[in-house]
Parts: sequence; structure tokens; C-alpha cells
Amino acid sequence: MNDQELIEGLKNNHQGAFRKLVDKYQQQVVSTCYYFLRNQDDAQDVGQEVFIEVYQSIHKFRQESSLSTWLYRIASNKSLNLIRKNKYKSLFVNIENLFKEKTSDVQLRSEEFSHAREQEQEYDERVKKLNWAINLLPINQKTAITLHKYSNLSYKEIADVMEISLSAVESLIHRAKVNLQNTLINNLNP
Repeated sequence: MNDQELIEGLKNNHQGAFRKLVDKYQQQVVSTCYYFLRNQDDAQDVGQEVFIEVYQSIHKFRQESSLSTWLYRIASNKSLNLIRKNKYKSLFVNIENLFKEKTSDVQLRSEEFSHAREQEQEYDERVKKLNWAINLLPINQKTAITLHKYSNLSYKEIADVMEISLSAVESLIHRAKVNLQNTLINNLNP
């Protein structure tokens, strides 16, 4: 079922259209929420709220953007609202969990294990530094860089989600990268 059929099915209260919508977009919606909230339980809860809002307001959807863009917009807004409501001090917490890979059951020889552990510790330290720097970004820069780097949205999709111009997105992401680079260079080198 394509997006247009999903929209029509939802508008006409066809049985199964909502389930198909959730099946198709749940992982992307929850992932988007998680990148903002950095808490899986909160991301799941907000993800459910996103689909409830879609179900309740599908008749208001003007189709000026794609269904997925509309979902990202709702997910981003609901996540940011939860952050504001709970007065999170940090938008990105434990970013290192995003990058950690599961350790395989293969046993490493002692020397290999030691080397791998050193590399993992160095990587963890770099991720913590990046997390710290991202946390210092203004909210619009955090939002744009998160949607681009972690949700893999194009600049055009980010513009639609954030309801800003394409050039504004380009500027936000450029400034975020410059700010991250300056923060990391100026504050983390001895």
C-alpha cells in the first residue's frame, strides 16, 4: 500500500490502514524521537503519540509535503515539546550508545583483546567529546544536524520538517559543523 492509499484509507476509516501505516513508519518515527530524547522508553511513548495524532488529524493533512515528512515533523515537534516540558538539561545524552557495537562471542587472544579495548576506550572518549559539543549547539542547529546525520534526511526534507527554507537548513548545518569544530578544537586540546 503506497502513501496515497494509506492516506485515503485513513481518511475513509478503512480497517487495517492504520496498522499498515504503523508497520511502515514505526521504526523511523521511534528512531527520530530517540535521536532527540536519547531515551528508548520516551521515544516509544512519543512515537505512539505521533501515530495517535496522525489518526486524529489525518483529515487536516493538506498533502503539501509527503506523508513521511509530515510524520518526521510531528515526531520532531513532539520530541522537542517533551524536552521543553521535562526541562531536559541535555538534548543528547549517552550518544555513545548509538555508536557502540555489540561484542561478538568470538574470543580474542589476550593481546588482541587489550588492543581492541584501548581502541574502544579511545572511540568512547571521542564520542563523549562529540556529545558534549553537540549539547552546546543552539536548538535549531541540534535539530538540523540530528535530522541530517542520524535520521538521514535530505536538506529539502529537513526544510519541510522544520518549516524553514532550504537555505536556512544549509546555513544551520554549516554553522553547526563550524561550531562543533571550533568547540572541539578550542576546548578539548591542551
